[in-house]
Parts: sequence; structure tokens; C-alpha cells
Amino acid sequence: MKGLLSKRQNRIDIGLWTAFLFLFSTSLLSQVRIAGNLQNETIRYGLKRLSEQTAISLDETLDLQKSPGRRPDLLVLAPDDLKNYLYVGIQAYEFDAVKTEGFRFKWLSDHKTLCLLHRDPVGALYGILELKESLESGKAWSSLPEKTSNPHLEYRIIKFNLPWSPYRNNEAVTLHTSTCRDLKFWEKFLDRMVDNRWNALSLWNIHPFPFMIRSKSFPFANEFTEQEMQDWKQFWTSLFEMAGTRGIQTFVINWNIAVSPSFAKNYGVPEYSSLSDTVIRYTRESVTQLIDEYPGLTGIGVTLADWMGTFDEKMTPQQREDWIEKTFVAGMQAASRPVKFIHRSVLAGDPMAMRALLEKAKLKDPALVEIKFNWSHGHSTPRLAITHDYHSGKLDERFWTPKPEDYHIQWMIRNEDFFILRWGQADFIRQHIHQNSKDYVNGYFIGSEGYVPALDYYTIRDGQDAPQYAFENQWLFYTLWGRLLYDPALPDEFFIALLDKRYGKGSGKTLWQAINLGSKIPLRLASFFRSTWDYTLYSEGFLAPEPSNPDGFFDRTSPFISIDELIHHETLDPKMISIEDYSKLKKENKKAPDSLISPLQIARQSEKDSKKALRGYKAWTKRNPSAAPPLASEWVDAATWARLGLYFAHKLRAGVALHSFRQTGRISEKHKAIRELESALVQWKEVALLTKDRIKATPHVALGRYRDTFPLFSWQALLPQVERDLQIARDAQKGLFPQTKTQ
Repeated sequence: MKGLLSKRQNRIDIGLWTAFLFLFSTSLLSQVRIAGNLQNETIRYGLKRLSEQTAISLDETLDLQKSPGRRPDLLVLAPDDLKNYLYVGIQAYEFDAVKTEGFRFKWLSDHKTLCLLHRDPVGALYGILELKESLESGKAWSSLPEKTSNPHLEYRIIKFNLPWSPYRNNEAVTLHTSTCRDLKFWEKFLDRMVDNRWNALSLWNIHPFPFMIRSKSFPFANEFTEQEMQDWKQFWTSLFEMAGTRGIQTFVINWNIAVSPSFAKNYGVPEYSSLSDTVIRYTRESVTQLIDEYPGLTGIGVTLADWMGTFDEKMTPQQREDWIEKTFVAGMQAASRPVKFIHRSVLAGDPMAMRALLEKAKLKDPALVEIKFNWSHGHSTPRLAITHDYHSGKLDERFWTPKPEDYHIQWMIRNEDFFILRWGQADFIRQHIHQNSKDYVNGYFIGSEGYVPALDYYTIRDGQDAPQYAFENQWLFYTLWGRLLYDPALPDEFFIALLDKRYGKGSGKTLWQAINLGSKIPLRLASFFRSTWDYTLYSEGFLAPEPSNPDGFFDRTSPFISIDELIHHETLDPKMISIEDYSKLKKENKKAPDSLISPLQIARQSEKDSKKALRGYKAWTKRNPSAAPPLASEWVDAATWARLGLYFAHKLRAGVALHSFRQTGRISEKHKAIRELESALVQWKEVALLTKDRIKATPHVALGRYRDTFPLFSWQALLPQVERDLQIARDAQKGLFPQTKTQ
């Protein structure tokens, strides 16, 4: 079998591309005979994954036309193979329901041969992996159902920020450098991607070219030795090759007008925002050289923000598109092969200029236009409230109306809100996909800017068997998003079975419920507390280190969301009412419309969900008093979310009461605010207790302004800020409100 699956094997003559394999399994069928086209690397990878769980051996070359009595148990067929197997009972029309990256299981009439019908190797791979999952679950071969499975969305893309030339230059990012240079890490990450039906990996940093090529015209763009450049090239070539074998497309994303420090020094230009002909030529030629030197790379991408003069508006939208045309588009057109192109909509300012560019470019494949869904905090409400196309966050329907012809849109669901606590909320993802699968949308990006899912840098191990990599802790996050983007109809029972498989039969159902209840908490906070760019919210820490509204209240005492900041802040979800607006309605004796959700309703639901999750946690700990990680970590994280949910509920009630007291002077409202904040403090202490012996104090990208007082993040370190809220309530006076201008 090793010879069959090895990349550099001698070519095996299998006649009509057929092979005969023995598969020993616990499926009640001791030998499964498989025939099909085994020459494709992606299909061979699938068989290798199958062999990791079940012994496979090559028996002999099999010509089914010469030996019709030797029927295989599994026949893997693409439409082009059909002419060789017409007699077995599969007709051409039976492929009609199978789409790209889809597959169909169909039994022949005698129910002895299961056919795996596919249109491309990735679809075949997904079918083989589904077969592997079925056999691992103990299903009998003869009971495998007929089914057709197709991807709901064409692109299921992970956003992965690289730690070299990083967009967020912080220890929380750069500490991953050695891990991200290790191909063993990538092998494991890519395996999990394909298991969960992710089909694209996008790699992001400010300026990728110096780490990938030695520029022919500008050889001093980097200072690497020849050996170092060879090492980099071997790394990238191997990474793209591994991804391609798994049916995963690869994209390299460049921010825009930036060069390396070495280029700036040696060629006399600024490192950022240089509109010189030198930088235009360098960028254009680098795009061409990158494409030509890495045939395994699927595509490239560019953004329009930051060093195109975002904040001073130094470049008009048209000027930005003109620069992209001279560099990226021209570089792609000069390359020896076509590639796919990602054009980010970030602060584009004029979708009509973008449309004109992409129409003029005449790309082989429609461009990918990524739009940030609810800016940097997509894990909030599934309603599209804001984007990052403008500084204001306003929606511009001209991106999708009229329906574009030269591009499709992919929603970018950023996660800047939970890096440590495990998360999984299936209903949110299903609802998000259901509400936002428009005819102009063909995919999603999922990922972070301030979090790199490489090294697990926050778990206190103490000799325990903890995962080496961060993405292994967040396995359910990647599983839910990937599998549901492929098939949003997958039921809860599918994921409960995964938990049972991972942690033992019978453990999945109650854990699933607790995880899903607890994981609603960051979604609620991010929906209620409107945020924009990365540093304006970090939900699991109740942090808002930077203001999202320059005209709103923001005291900068700490990165923590104080009680006053919670009161004097607008909501993101248009269905939610802020504390200020709710208090105004009450003061005017008006009733909120039934379609809107008040702060007190949010508090009630948060409390209800949190208490239910905690009941599950307490029952589990009673049955399993000495359980160890990783199962114990799943439960404790769910309990931590639940405690944060109770904290949020108490704080919302306190905010309503405190604002009411300041407006009316009713002392009972002040006392209520104090009681609620005392209860909130109790819950925060529970959070600190649950995390202090498991989670290290960790660097966080958003804490730069607070490095002297909050150099590292931990829930324990924020206790004084929680106590400060209580003092604010005790010191409150009628008619005295905090200033409302951001400091």
C-alpha cells in the first residue's frame, strides 16, 4: 500500500484506471474491494487517510470488462470514466445532481456495489472521507445510505495572518514564527482543514514578496543569503504542494503600497505609501515573478486601505484602483499562467471604480471581492449592520446591486473576540449562512488579525496532555464553520457524535448543550456593544481598548468596558435597544416596539442560558470529579462562558438602574445598581477562579496603549476594574453624568 500512495512511486499499470484494494474494517464486511482512478494525487491522499484507520492492501490489476464476475464493493467514478463501466448500471444523467466538489453515493441494483460518483478529485476525496467517518462510527457497509452531497458555497476560506512582516506587530503574533515555519504544523493544520471541508487557505502579511522571491530587478529587496532564500522557497513550495494534494487552494494577500525595510534602504524610497515609479515597477514585477516561480499558488490578493492613505484620504478611490491596475493586474497579465484574484473591498470608497477595474482586467476566473461582515466583529449578529467599505461603516449596495458579472462576494467573518475560550454555536452559523447566502455571494472567509492559531501559548500544562497547537483547542470552531459552510443542513446530532467519538460515548449531548449555550455570550455582547475595527472589542475579556465612536463616551482608564461605557454606547444589532435609548423610552412612559429587544430582555436570556449551562457543568463535575484535559477543559470553558454570561446580565441590569438613578434621583435604583454590581463581582471572581490555574497571562495585540498598566491579559488582572464599577455606582449622584466625548 505504501507504494500505491507514495508520491514518487513508479506508475502502476491499472488498465482502465482500476485497482483492486482490500479494506479490513469493523464494518461487518471484512474485505471491501475498491476500483477507480487512483492516479490522482488528491484521491491517493484520501486513500492514505483511509488507510490510517483501516488496513488496505493492493491485490492485483483488475479489468472489470474482462472479469465482470469480480464486482468491486466500491466503484469510484467520474463522468470521463463512465465509458469504461457502462455495463455496470450507471448512466450519464446520474452525474447531473453532482456539482464541483460534490459527490453521490449510489448502490447498484443488486446492492453489492456502492458507487462514488464525482466530477473532480476534491469531490472524490470528500466522498472517501465521508466513507471513512461512517466506518469509524461502526456503520455496516451494507447500511451506508445513498445520498448526494454538494457544497453550499464555492469558497470556504480560512484567513491566516503570518507572523513575519505582520500586520499586527505584537508579541501575540510574532511568537508564532518558528511554529509557522514548521511544515509539520502545516501538515496537521491542512489535514484538519480538509476534514472540515475548508477548500482555501489565504495567507496574509504586509509585504510577502521578500520572503518568497529574490527580485530579478531589485535583488536587494531582502537581505537573506542564498541558502536562506532556498530554505524559504522550499518551505513555500512544500506548503502549496501539501495544500494542493488536499484540494486546498492557496492565496497570498498583500496589503498594498509597502516595501521591505531593506528595499526602502537600498532603493531610496519610504517603506510605506510611496507612489514612485520604482515601487510600482517593483510590485508589478514581483507579482509576475511570484506567480511564475510558484506554480502551486492559486492566487494573490490586495487591499485598498492603510498605506493608500486611508486616514488622510491621500488617494481617491479611482487612484487606488489605478495603482492596482498598474501593479497587480499588470503583473498577473504578464505572468506565464492565469491565477485567481482577491480584491478586498476595505475602504474602497467607490464600488463603481472597482467594477470598472475588474471588467477591464478580463480575468479568467471571476474575482473574489471580500467584504467585512460587521467590520472586525463578525461573531455578533447575523444581520449585516456595518461593513468596512467606508470609515462610517455604512452599507453600499452598489457592491452587489446590480448583480456583478466579473466577481462574486465573500463575507469576511472576523474573530477578534475569543482567542482562548473554546467556542461553538451551531445555530448562529446556520442562521448566518441562511440569511446571507445571496445570489452574488459564493463564499466566506473566517479568521483573525490579532490571533494566529499556531502555537498554544496560553495553556498552563503542568505535565498535562494539552494540545501543542492553538487550533486544536478551537477544533470545534473550525469544524462547525467548515462543515456548515459545506452543508448547513448538518444536524446537531452529527456534531454530538463527533464529541462522543472524541471523548467517549455518551459524553457528547450534555457537553454540546453547554458549549452552545455558553457560546452565545460573546455574540450577545458584540451585538449589544457596537464595535468597528479590531481593538474596539474583545468579547471574552470584556475589553474595548479603543473607541469605536469618536463622539461617544470613552474614559481610557483601562481597556475594560466600564459600567459607564456600557451605558453610554450604541448597539450594533438594529433589533437591540441601548441602555440610554431604553431609559429615554421609560422616562417618556413609552413602550418599546415588540420587534426590539431591551437590555433587560437581553439580561434575562443571558442569565437563563448561563444558568442552564452551569447546571450541566455542575452535574458533569459531580459525575467526573477527577476528569483531566482535554475533556475537562471543554467543560470548564463552557462554565467560564456561563459565568461571563451571568456577569453580563448583572451588569446590564446595573446599567439600567444606575442611569435611571442619575436621571430621577430614586435612591432605590442606586441601591439596585449596587446590588447588581456586587453580584457581577461575584461572577467575575468565579471566572478568575476557573481560569487562573489553566490559562497564562497572555500578550494581546490590543493592549499596546496600556502596556504599563496592563502588559498582559488575564481575567484575574481585571478584578480591580470590576471593583471600580462598584465604586462608580456608590459615588453616583443625581444629574451627574460622565462626559460623553471620547478622551
